[in-house]
Amino acid sequence: MNGMSELDRLLAALAPRLVEGEFVFCTLASRRVPVGLSPVAVFEEAEGTTVICRRESAAAAGLGFEGAFRQITLTVHSSLHAVGLLAAVSSALARGGIACNAVSGFHHDHLFVPSARADQALTVLAELAAAHRMR
Repeated sequence: MNGMSELDRLLAALAPRLVEGEFVFCTLASRRVPVGLSPVAVFEEAEGTTVICRRESAAAAGLGFEGAFRQITLTVHSSLHAVGLLAAVSSALARGGIACNAVSGFHHDHLFVPSARADQALTVLAELAAAHRMR
């Protein structure tokens, strides 16, 4: 199933959804994901393995992290070839002074924003979508 690729349609259909719980970014120098961690994302970097996981799982595994984040999933099914979606979303959040770490899956894009700013981020995204629905 192909996702949407036309930017105005994507932005109009963002439908952001806040995922329950807090997430953290951890780095694993050993490159071994601890048993039972169940990360939502794993990325290999030259300096080590980055995992994004639930805060309580990282704490239970004794992993260090800086800051806690909330995950916002853009429920619109975006194409992996869509141009400008994350640029538009991250620009809108940046105008609001909200940091955003984006991860793209096959079906959706996922934003990790500081926990304390999650409600503001949802408002910004809703306003962005509404502005594109009015076009």
